Amino acid sequence: LALQQARRQRGSGDLNSLGDLIDPSAARPGVTPPTGDYRCRTVKLGSQGGEDGLGYVVYGWFACRIEQTPRGLKFTKLTGSQRPSGLLFPENDRHMLLLGSMALAQEPAANSYGRNSDRDLVAVLERIGEARWRLVLPWPQYESNLDLIELVPAKTD
Repeated sequence: LALQQARRQRGSGDLNSLGDLIDPSAARPGVTPPTGDYRCRTVKLGSQGGEDGLGYVVYGWFACRIEQTPRGLKFTKLTGSQRPSGLLFPENDRHMLLLGSMALAQEPAANSYGRNSDRDLVAVLERIGEARWRLVLPWPQYESNLDLIELVPAKTD
């Protein structure tokens, strides 16, 4: 539904250049990402405003991190005005589930899942390339009908 709406409506960015990021069947085995720093960008598909809103928005790159914590792997978007964060739980060889929450604007880092239902989020992590992953967030709280967060390892020079 969100991808169909994105293709029907005007948007911001180049939807056609996203390849496997917007392919629903692109998940590959070996989903668990290595810990470390990542570049990440959000693609918002569909509009909660219906046919009047933008069908998609492709944002620029921000800083993210995946780290090992005592409770398991944790994803955190470090920069930007919407900063999701949460724990990753193995589902199968192609999917990990993320339970987390969203921090906005200048707020401190997000709380744990379940502390503020307005900020809670559930997502699925999938590997879509050799060193490329996506978080799929259906029905986010703000703006779009589906958010995709693309993750690629940060360059270490």
